[in-house]
Amino acid sequence: MPRILSRSTLVGAALIAAMTLAACRDTGGGGKLFEVSGKIFVFNYRLARATYVVTLRPLRPMGGGQVAVASFQNPAGGDPFVVEQKIWPKLDKVSLESPALTCVVRNKPYAIAISIKGADGAVLQEIDTTLMSTEDQSILPDRPLVIDQLYTANPDLAGHPDGKLPGEPKPDCSKAG
Repeated sequence: MPRILSRSTLVGAALIAAMTLAACRDTGGGGKLFEVSGKIFVFNYRLARATYVVTLRPLRPMGGGQVAVASFQNPAGGDPFVVEQKIWPKLDKVSLESPALTCVVRNKPYAIAISIKGADGAVLQEIDTTLMSTEDQSILPDRPLVIDQLYTANPDLAGHPDGKLPGEPKPDCSKAG
């Protein structure tokens, strides 16, 4: 009988130790609040514009008053584009989109830096990533194909269904690195 009791005691002690370790485990991904769940260049042919879009997935419950601040490298050179997005605790993702871009080049890595800030402004997490486009911005038309919410054809492009206008000035990409 003592032999069974000692086995039971050993199994019970091992079970308690396993439960204690499991209770101490950090399920938030090493202290991280968010992870990048998606990133893409969006080339909107109808509007003749390109943007960065980055999606973050929360790894743990979010606090109220948090914001995500994204700094997107400017493909044309110059200062980065900075976007601030409020984080809504009940949503399952946070989407960050840049303003319209020019001079996007295929297969060139562009830097993106994201800071998650608490309600008090303190930085809670920093995320650095890069994004490469599979296309050049030259695939976009020179002007938007439509001019309003009803998708009315842009009269400036009459006779140019591809959206390319002969002699149309192109963006200055001389500072693009």
